[in-house]
Amino acid sequence: MTDTIFAPATAAGRAAVAVVRLSGPETARAVRALTGRLPAARRASLRTLLDGEGGAIDEALVLWFPAPRSYTGEDSAELHVHGGPAVTAALIEALAALGLRLAEPGEFTRRAFENGRLDLAQAEGVADLVDAETEAQRRQALAQLGGLLSGVQARWREALTGALAMYEAAVDFPDEELPADVAGRARPILEGLIAELDAAVTDAERGERVREGYRIALLGAPNAGKSTLLNALAKREAAIVTATPGTTRDIIEVPMTLGGYKVIIADTAGLRATEDEIEAEGVRRAEVWGYGADLRVWLVDGYGDPNPTPPASLQVGDLILLTKRDLGEGLDGLPGEPFTTKSPNDVAWLERSLTDSVVEALSGAEPPAATRLRHRDLLDEASERLRHALSQDKALELAAEDVRLAARALDRITGRIDPENVLGAIFATFCIGK
Repeated sequence: MTDTIFAPATAAGRAAVAVVRLSGPETARAVRALTGRLPAARRASLRTLLDGEGGAIDEALVLWFPAPRSYTGEDSAELHVHGGPAVTAALIEALAALGLRLAEPGEFTRRAFENGRLDLAQAEGVADLVDAETEAQRRQALAQLGGLLSGVQARWREALTGALAMYEAAVDFPDEELPADVAGRARPILEGLIAELDAAVTDAERGERVREGYRIALLGAPNAGKSTLLNALAKREAAIVTATPGTTRDIIEVPMTLGGYKVIIADTAGLRATEDEIEAEGVRRAEVWGYGADLRVWLVDGYGDPNPTPPASLQVGDLILLTKRDLGEGLDGLPGEPFTTKSPNDVAWLERSLTDSVVEALSGAEPPAATRLRHRDLLDEASERLRHALSQDKALELAAEDVRLAARALDRITGRIDPENVLGAIFATFCIGK
């Protein structure tokens, strides 16, 4: 990492203040070139920034962070200028003229990781905190940045090290005066770890849904009222509503916040047999989205559909609404709740019901330790390795190797042995300047 990088740390456009970050070995030289001298470390100083020809760029607050006590662990600085686009553009041009390079997405945080300021799980917490849209996402990301997953992983790895020592002692020193059941003493340790890992995998699914959004599918036959309901919940015209059956052909997703959690509600194509190739594809996508959703709301025309066919994806706990109750006396004998979007009370009741479902599914005593599919896959791998180790009663060398592989899987959670291409893919998802 010999390059010195820079990037705006604030969003583009007109604002009161814009922040440009620098990091790398040439940071001190660049700050001196812009301001004439370095300010005191970690203290905001008012300076006039000058370009290469001595022209003033702006009056700025300058902060200087000498290594290793900086975000990246390198010499770093922040330049707080007025937020006009022309000011930021002039500063970027001046920094480029000094030989600095515009940072790639996530490069500041990657340098923090490579310099030991953060592990990989904490770095992912940084990205999640920047992307957080809801209070639940903020709490979860802050816990991960604070080392929740890292601490749990360290405890698991310590236990694995102890179990591995028992296996290796039995293998390498069979003739020494060791307890006869030294390898057997590893079994309860591994069984306890398997239980913890399996629980963490289950909790990771909750963490993923908090990050990505709880998915609610609106399903039903054409003209059952799905698009009208979506608009009522979104409180805007998110979907086209007409009397023509089959108007909705594709999935229309609307993000919302319910109970402090991110929710994605999807209007889908009306479920029916059709010869129309485009509509048939829409029906297929509706079924797929419904299967993958966390909750399905099945809308039935309670006024005119005496024999509704439930979608194949319908599950216990899903909601059934008998729509259009405002048109008069509905059909008898249909399961579900009479409903109309024309009643504010009905819409408010549905919002409360959906909120209760979301909160019940996603809330917990504390944020989950694992929050990503990557974490869940590695936890699954470690658990399977330990199960295989316990099955190797007569081949302790193989059991020991399984324990080593389980430890390696856990190490990849925090990035201790992640290959370069994995790290590149992870940090590429970050924003510029972070």
